[in-house]
Amino acid sequence: MKKLPYNIHDTINSGQVFLWQNQENIWFGIDGQNTIQISHKPSQTVILSKKARNFLRDDDNFSKIVKSISKDKIVKKAIKHSPGLRITRQDPFQCYISFIASANSNIAKIRMCLEKLCRRFGTKIQFKNRDFFLFPKPQILASATLEEVQQCGLGYRSSYIIDASRAVLSEKINFNFLKKTDYQTAKESLVKIPGIGNKVADCIMLYSLEKLEAFPLDVWMLKILEKYYSDKFDIDTKTITPRKYDMIHQKAVDYFGSHAGYAQQFLFKMERDLNGKKWL
Repeated sequence: MKKLPYNIHDTINSGQVFLWQNQENIWFGIDGQNTIQISHKPSQTVILSKKARNFLRDDDNFSKIVKSISKDKIVKKAIKHSPGLRITRQDPFQCYISFIASANSNIAKIRMCLEKLCRRFGTKIQFKNRDFFLFPKPQILASATLEEVQQCGLGYRSSYIIDASRAVLSEKINFNFLKKTDYQTAKESLVKIPGIGNKVADCIMLYSLEKLEAFPLDVWMLKILEKYYSDKFDIDTKTITPRKYDMIHQKAVDYFGSHAGYAQQFLFKMERDLNGKKWL
């Protein structure tokens, strides 16, 4: 066990994860075939297990990353807003399916649908005297019927989830390869899967595939770039084409650096909080 300065509440409540619940300052989360417990009271040091340290990217040189992205005054302000916020390192398959499920939805509904998916297709276990359902394995979702997945409230995304699971089984999507390869190659592989566009691909890469230069661009981030960085980013529309997305992403990496994903997460967290938006 090791003591580290984190804010688990801010990290969990930043749009990265969905299958976590808080019980009296103890967070319980599902991460693939693992359960993770993190205890944290405000102003107290967090004590992390090995699994939790890996999940919270303890091996990142956080102070160096913060120093680098803090050269921008808006990011510096966002870091002061949530100084203990971290990027997570999630189970790739769970992250992949979760963000396919997230398209055109909201956090509360995404969480509800994923919980139903786990109850329907995941393994039930006991952890710390509590019942949990692990995330379904690829082979289970790949063999599910469309009707079974639809019953979890996933609507038109149901067929995407089944097909995406089959892509993993056939190794059309190989997470080990995607972790090791470069950003562009990984992205090109992901966006070939129905249900995965640029933003979803960036989320999967940032939160589970070691691509810290990924910079997910949704409506919130476009508003943020327009509000704070209109002199640096040409944001002239609420929706962007794939080509425009790639251009903005490259500008973000050029401006924020190789850890642009961290800058994005701090900005996203601050702006949603300032607008009173709910998390988990």
